[in-house]
Amino acid sequence: MTSPRTQFPFVRINPVRRTFRRSHVATAALAALALTTSFAVGAGGEKVAFPEGWDKGVMYGTVDRHDIKQYRELWSTPAAVAAVKAGKPIPHDTVLTLVQYKAVVDDKGVPVKDEKGRFKKGDLVAYTVMQKGKGWGGEYSDDVRNGEWEYQVFTADKKVNEKANLKSCFTCHKPHEKQDFVITLARLGGNAGAAAKPAPGVIAIADFLFGPEKHEAKVGQKITWTNVDDSPHQVTLVAADGKQGQRTGVMLKGQSETLTFDKPGTYGYICGLHPNMKGSIEVK
Repeated sequence: MTSPRTQFPFVRINPVRRTFRRSHVATAALAALALTTSFAVGAGGEKVAFPEGWDKGVMYGTVDRHDIKQYRELWSTPAAVAAVKAGKPIPHDTVLTLVQYKAVVDDKGVPVKDEKGRFKKGDLVAYTVMQKGKGWGGEYSDDVRNGEWEYQVFTADKKVNEKANLKSCFTCHKPHEKQDFVITLARLGGNAGAAAKPAPGVIAIADFLFGPEKHEAKVGQKITWTNVDDSPHQVTLVAADGKQGQRTGVMLKGQSETLTFDKPGTYGYICGLHPNMKGSIEVK
C-alpha cells in the first residue's frame, strides 16, 4: 500500500495530527486489551479456587462423551443437592465439579465399556468448576452474565488452565437461565429423565451421539432431531468440501428441531456446539 505522501505528493501531513491519530489508535488498542483481560482474568475466574475435597461431596451423575472419548463425573456440594430435591434455590457457595477422564479404549481406539454399559474410566484429564457466590457476576453485561456463577478450569495437577476459554462456559450455560444456569439441574435433583423413543423420521440426541448416526429418508421428508441430553446441541449441515450450510436452532433438553430435504443425495451434519458429533442422512 502506498503512503498518502506518495499518492498526493503536494499534500503536507500535519505531524501533530498524525501523532494524535497514533496516540488515539494506541489508546483504543490498550482499552480493548484491558476489556479482554478483564473478562478472562479480572472478571471472576480467579474467584474460583480448586475445590479440595470435591470427592467428599455427592456424585450425582456420570456422562460418556462419545464424541471425544471421555468419561465424566458430576460432583456437587451436599447442600446444593438437598436444596434442589426440596424445590429450593441453589444456595450460595455451591460448587459443582465436572471431573474429566480419558475413556479406556481397545486396540482399535473404541471405548471399553463396563458391565453396566458405561465407559471405563482412564487417566484424569481436567476439572471444570462452577461456583455460586453472593453478589458475583455484577461486572458482566446482561448478554454474558450467568447469574451469580463463575467458572474455572484446572489441569489434572490442580493448577489453573491458563489456556481455558472461560467465555465458552458462559455461552454454553446462558440458555439455561430458567434453571439457574445449571445444565444438569434435573440430575442434581435426582431426576435424570426418560430416554427418547425411536420413531420414523426422528433422530434422538443422547450421550453426545446422534441415534441413528446414519438415517435414510425420502425426498421431501421432514427429519426431526430431539435432544435428550442435559447439554444443548445444534444440527449443522456440512458439505463434502467441509463448508457448513443450513443449521437448526440450539436445542435444550427436551426440545426438537426439524429440517426438510427436498433433493436426493447424502447430507452430512455435525453438532454445531460439539463438532466431533457427526451423522448423515441419505435422501432417495
